[in-house]
Amino acid sequence: MSLRTGLLHRLSDRLDTQPAAPVLRVAVDGPDGAGKTTFADELAEVLRGRGRSVLRASLDGFHAPRAVRYRRGRTSPEGFYRDSYDLAGVRSALLDPLGPGGSGRYRTAIFDHTTDSPVDTPELEALPGSLLIVDGLFLHRPELRDVWDDSVFLRVPFGVSVPRGAARGPGYGSPDPHAESNRRYVEGNRLYFREADPERQAGVVVDNADLTAPFAVRGLPDGPTSAGG
Repeated sequence: MSLRTGLLHRLSDRLDTQPAAPVLRVAVDGPDGAGKTTFADELAEVLRGRGRSVLRASLDGFHAPRAVRYRRGRTSPEGFYRDSYDLAGVRSALLDPLGPGGSGRYRTAIFDHTTDSPVDTPELEALPGSLLIVDGLFLHRPELRDVWDDSVFLRVPFGVSVPRGAARGPGYGSPDPHAESNRRYVEGNRLYFREADPERQAGVVVDNADLTAPFAVRGLPDGPTSAGG
């Protein structure tokens, strides 16, 4: 079993021990280029392999309209942190319905930032005992802290995360973390780190700088898992 697979199984062990009421809501947080979506997808795959019902969503389905995102200016780090997402929308459409006393009926997206328009995604119904895994930026901010039953923060330095993000292709910016074009994103994340202290808030902190050998900084035991390895 690879180091990455072993870590995912140990995290799955942790989540498997927690009650879903009615759904266990789990955040996968980290800066741009940290590898959140891939990590969340792989975690979901491991849990499904254990027979768990897993729901997946991304905060990218809950962007604020362009006029709101850029009201402080297109290069504003504060605007990036404070205005990028519709936090009330993600709570009302996704997180609160899956929490205690919720209806169990949820939507995984309400807005398309590329067309700058709302989207009419179907309403779904969660099975009791499911896990919801949400990846995205700024998930440990104060407005969302109380909705997570558990959470992961992926620690990746900007010298790694920015080139990794830029490698996605045209339109993803310069690989230089010091480039002016990256100031909005790098400084916006630094503002988040100062104000929200996500590493302290997270249930599990994972160093994901080396994608082949991530390791738990806090929140997971070392050694073998229930899956062996």
